[in-house]
Amino acid sequence: MTTPFAASAYTDHFARAHLPPPELWPELRFDLPELQYPPRLNCAAELLVGGVPAHVALRGAGGDWTYGQLQQQVNRIAHVLRGQLKLETGNRVLLRGANTPMMAACVLAVIKAGLIAVPTMPLLRARELGAIANKAQVNAVLCADNLRAELEATALPDAARANTLWFGGESTSLEAAMKAQPSQFDAVDTAADDVCLISFTSGTTGIPKGTMHFHRDVMVICDCFPRSILKSERSDVFIGTPPLAFTFGLGGLLLFPLRVGATAVLLEKLTPESLLKAIETYRATICFTAPTSYRQMAGMVGQFDLSSLKKSVSAGEALPLATRESWRQATGLVMIDGIGATELLHIFISAADGQVRPGATGKPVPGYQACILDLEGRPVGPGVIGRLAVKGPTGCRYLDDERQRDYVLNGWNLTGDAYEMDADGFFYYRSRTDDMIISAGYNIAGPEVEDVLLRHPAVAECGVIGKADEERGQIVEAHVVLRAGVEASVELAVQLQEFVKQQIAPYKYPRSVKFLNVLPRTETGKLQRFKLRTE
Repeated sequence: MTTPFAASAYTDHFARAHLPPPELWPELRFDLPELQYPPRLNCAAELLVGGVPAHVALRGAGGDWTYGQLQQQVNRIAHVLRGQLKLETGNRVLLRGANTPMMAACVLAVIKAGLIAVPTMPLLRARELGAIANKAQVNAVLCADNLRAELEATALPDAARANTLWFGGESTSLEAAMKAQPSQFDAVDTAADDVCLISFTSGTTGIPKGTMHFHRDVMVICDCFPRSILKSERSDVFIGTPPLAFTFGLGGLLLFPLRVGATAVLLEKLTPESLLKAIETYRATICFTAPTSYRQMAGMVGQFDLSSLKKSVSAGEALPLATRESWRQATGLVMIDGIGATELLHIFISAADGQVRPGATGKPVPGYQACILDLEGRPVGPGVIGRLAVKGPTGCRYLDDERQRDYVLNGWNLTGDAYEMDADGFFYYRSRTDDMIISAGYNIAGPEVEDVLLRHPAVAECGVIGKADEERGQIVEAHVVLRAGVEASVELAVQLQEFVKQQIAPYKYPRSVKFLNVLPRTETGKLQRFKLRTE
């Protein structure tokens, strides 16, 4: 692997100085013609010119912005950052806000201005924000006014505290500053391999990591999954729930629609019911959300007109077969499942239409390769569960983090997922590698048990883990959230155990069943199994 850096446009060299050593990078491959990008590339500028100026780019609760209006808003914010705040190229800007057109414009403006975006989840607390801000050594903050309290309680670097602007309120400082700025701004002539985005993992392990992405990487994810699997086009209207601070949401609800000149609907605090209503209202054609939301929406589909919806994309965590089936029965749509990672920026294994195979995530997205490795790092053949390994045009580069050595092995990205590949090259999710349950010598994948439990009419959600046991090493333990109106009882626990025994091999049944009011999840919807282990 070679990593010949182009001449950086940045005067602040923090990002390149804190990349991992090139020998610890994964192998990067650019095998497709559409992935041959020029050495000078500003991804925000490239994405903003893709739409017709009069065509609606973003729709929000406060109204619509055309591509021409979005371009002007982005340019004014860029002038504030480089002019009023006097930020130098390569500085990092922490971003906080829910899914709104203004938040989207801030992300694009930071990148167009030759700065590095550090988006953060709206629900993060001051302690978590402080860790991110100091790890990335941020120089400025753009924050939604309704998230002011938590940010003001955050221990920020001095420069960032002085360079904090608020948006989205009655008379906030960013909008006030924008009024005096011109609507034209020449994008900084960044290198394709200048860092433009530091995305922090959503923390299913409790310890987030900063992943560093280039301008080129942003274009790559727009030209792989959407082009080959989603096949999106200008007439599409994108909608969904993942936050823009989560790379699943950043791609699906902003970057992908901009790349084809389509429209994105950005709304705050969507519930399954309000998402269905928004699909009806905005005539959305493509929906991005997590499996949990699809499962909850399936029972309400009949109350809304979803005739505009053509495609539904699931990612963020494993898609249970029961959820896929209930969504298809309710809508007639075959779910597009996918696995991605913050480290690789977006989805790299997926399938759509006639390529969908029950239970399988899919095949590698064109541009990517995948295989299954054993514990010694050797590829294994079909039918063997092992470690999922991926390589392609994007890959893991942690910000100053020793865990880089754990994620990359012999040029492959190790995603932390246990998968199995069949003879036709389809990949099947089995569990996270650290979630495989070994009980009395049997390997048991928690998601398989979860999928069975979700088929029981009493179960709304569940999470399955391995619990330490002297006799068996581990036992299967199910944490179950019941549907409204169903009461927890010892009898129901036994009933659930028997239900599992009837569906899959009896040794996989949960010997322990705990009833919870809610499962611990990240803001992106991922189940935090490490918290279940401390229950």
